[in-house]
Amino acid sequence: MRTIRRMETMAGNLYKAKQIRGFCHLYSGQEACCVGMEAAITPEDAVITAYRAHGWTYVRGISPLGVLAELTGRASGCAKGKGGSMHMYTKNFYGGFGIVGAQVPLGAGIAYAMKYSNQPNICVTLYGDGAANQGQLFEAYNMAKLWNLPCIFVCKNNGYGMGTSVERASASTNYYSRGDYIPGMRVDGMDVLAVKEATKFAKEFALNHGPILIEAATYRYHGHSMSDPGTSYRPREEIKKVRETRDPITMFKRRITDCDLVTPEELKKCITFPVYRRLYMWVCVVMWGHLQN
Repeated sequence: MRTIRRMETMAGNLYKAKQIRGFCHLYSGQEACCVGMEAAITPEDAVITAYRAHGWTYVRGISPLGVLAELTGRASGCAKGKGGSMHMYTKNFYGGFGIVGAQVPLGAGIAYAMKYSNQPNICVTLYGDGAANQGQLFEAYNMAKLWNLPCIFVCKNNGYGMGTSVERASASTNYYSRGDYIPGMRVDGMDVLAVKEATKFAKEFALNHGPILIEAATYRYHGHSMSDPGTSYRPREEIKKVRETRDPITMFKRRITDCDLVTPEELKKCITFPVYRRLYMWVCVVMWGHLQN
């Protein structure tokens, strides 16, 4: 989670320096979702998500340098610099998908392929609260339940679809109940351990009984994209309060120290400074090249 947080901070700085162009959707604040879910599945399980994909790209096996290289359009990026922020791929990770909600039917299709091939695996299909009102989601739910596909539908509810709060966009904000004939549950998407356990349960359920829906209540610290300051439709005090009371990294740190699983001194030693140093040096090289040009 710390690596993703710092990686996204660097991505934001590179965007402001005009080294990243086009769209860029940062994952800061939502790290517990991808880290917790990845901890409950295997590399053979599939994942497909929306365009806020940097964190998922990292936990699926791409290095921070591979992510940043993709963002800056370099051939060493995970999609050879041609996909950018919204279209990142690696083995059993089908993106970052740019069209709102369109990845959900594709996720059901991936789960269908797994069942057809008798693979003991599932597909985690993620979308946001803004995409939750798309008609194609309900079509995917219907087909997934009709064939009892091993699919976990995950609605990452960060409270705002682009610049619109969920209360203004949805008659019902209980997204976990949207599946109707598909069971659903709601989990604290800022608690990495809760996300892991919910996903572990959901995977076992999906393999034995078919699709299940998870609503992960999370929060994004930045705007919807880099062109959105994120402060015109929500007060700064709200963001500050979430950072102080629900930050996934701080919550996890507090939990493991309160349980005497680790000491603050040990945590300081565990921080992988070499990784951050290499990232920092890489960003400095990119910035220097920009200034020279």
